Amino acid sequence: MSTIIGIDLGTTNSEVAVIRDGQPEIIEHEGEKMLPSAVGVDEQGRILVGPAARNQAALAPDRTVLSVKRLMGEDTRIALGQQQYTPQEISAMILRTLKDRAERALGEPVSKAVITIPAYFKEAQRQATVEAGELAGLEVVRILNEPTAAAMTYQPNPEQLQRALVYDLGGGTFDVSIVQLEQGVVEVLASHGDTHLGGDDFDKLLFDHVCDRFRDEHGVDLRMKAVPRSRVMRAVEEARKVLSFHALTRVTAEFVAESEDGTPLHLDLEIERPDFESLIEPLLERTLECVDRALNDAGLRVDQVDQVVLVGGVTRTPRIREVLEEKLNRPVHGEVEPDLCVALGAATQAGLIQGIDVGPVLVDITPHTLGIEAMVDDFGVPQYSIFSAIIPRNTPLPASRTESYWTAYDGQHAAEIRVFQGENADTRHNTLLGEFFLEGLSPDQPAHSRIPVRFDLDLNGMLTVTATEHATGRSKQVTIDNAMNRLRETDHDAARKRIEQAMGASIIGEIDDGQEVTDDEAAVQSPQLRAVLTEAASLIEQARNLRDQLDGDDARDLDAVLNAIEQGRAADDPDAVRKVLPELEDLVFYLQEA
Repeated sequence: MSTIIGIDLGTTNSEVAVIRDGQPEIIEHEGEKMLPSAVGVDEQGRILVGPAARNQAALAPDRTVLSVKRLMGEDTRIALGQQQYTPQEISAMILRTLKDRAERALGEPVSKAVITIPAYFKEAQRQATVEAGELAGLEVVRILNEPTAAAMTYQPNPEQLQRALVYDLGGGTFDVSIVQLEQGVVEVLASHGDTHLGGDDFDKLLFDHVCDRFRDEHGVDLRMKAVPRSRVMRAVEEARKVLSFHALTRVTAEFVAESEDGTPLHLDLEIERPDFESLIEPLLERTLECVDRALNDAGLRVDQVDQVVLVGGVTRTPRIREVLEEKLNRPVHGEVEPDLCVALGAATQAGLIQGIDVGPVLVDITPHTLGIEAMVDDFGVPQYSIFSAIIPRNTPLPASRTESYWTAYDGQHAAEIRVFQGENADTRHNTLLGEFFLEGLSPDQPAHSRIPVRFDLDLNGMLTVTATEHATGRSKQVTIDNAMNRLRETDHDAARKRIEQAMGASIIGEIDDGQEVTDDEAAVQSPQLRAVLTEAASLIEQARNLRDQLDGDDARDLDAVLNAIEQGRAADDPDAVRKVLPELEDLVFYLQEA
């Protein structure tokens, strides 16, 4: 049987994949896995597809077509140079380029394909996709819903019932689907979406923000002319991608405009991730409304969803993962590159049609979270030993992430960077990987001077940590060799702790004056009590540390509260413990200030 390829025909980028040695694999061209879904004509009237078309969009937007997927199924014509084309004809040019890419890589003709589409596509849009494939010289053996393809990437041959929520936020469209997988059958139970909500809209908000700041500073609106508008939009797109991995970035474009007296003006603005996240929050709320509607239509509660899968490059935005985990109360799967998982799923389906035994996608991930120790000011009470994650567990490798931190007081001359791995919010329960000092901080900088910390983790397990004083550029870098091996050596301990927790071990054993909790004590403690004690562990430890320094009334007051907590623990009464915690917090605050 001839090879069947899998194609993700995307709004912003498209990919082609095939089964090789039993595993789905993206077909690259000159080291690039994704083909920009852009079509244009050059000054000589020649058709351009992919990077060449995308690159000319800034200077020749009138000769370039982007996001044609939004027009599929519509009875419309698109001007391209001197010609008029239907949306399916433009899409066929993209598909033909992917077909040629596959034939060069495989060394054989390709005539059949599985092509993916959004689950919410109507019949006219589905038929237009089939027509585009035929125009490209392909027999479309299967039109596959994108959420189905993504779910198959994570579980190509499901043997037991599982339900997945697939959150697909691409460049131009959004949809969320509830997918059921059982005995090799993948079924979409419900789907909702928005054909005009995607990364393009995220970029537009950031674009307007940048243009407004430039206008306020220079009195020139960059939105008024096509070329500056396109250049700034390209710069904004790149900035949005950088903010997915780093806490801040710069949006730059030289000679982007002129002042009234003809002086050249340059765009150079710093954007912080929180500023971007505040801009997109209304759009995220719209996606969560779709999540609710899909769950209601599927007749499922949140706790009946087994896994959450991210699709689309825009889902790399950290805030998206945060809001989904908050809403659905479960980890989110993004181990397989969100840009590629749909194409890999299409190839999986193509392989199954051919009778190939398809294995799972192989991907290198970090098995544990990596981060540093930080201090948090909680309503005037400093909280120490706080674990601040920088590279979350299950992040695909290689990985590069940056988070921002601040000095604690005026005139601080050094910052200690302590690197940990683990999943506990308290660094004392995680594993220390290394530490160093960033010394010689500028005395002129005020309190809360920014210090970005960057983690770079490669496939060989080498972790490079870089701390930089943002205002002066002073930095220090250390490398931790074999970080991945060191992480994996701790898997046994992590498994042991999970077993202990499952069997009823209590957090009190780690904060109760160093005394271990016996198996009998642990067995009678309820999950509710353990949750209260875990949440209060840091506060209780601060109180015990203070107790050694006290005498008189202060010591008696603190002893009374700590005894009340101990009595609540002995009686397995979480409400009794919770009742005295505010008093303990007030005492700790007062005693630390005294």
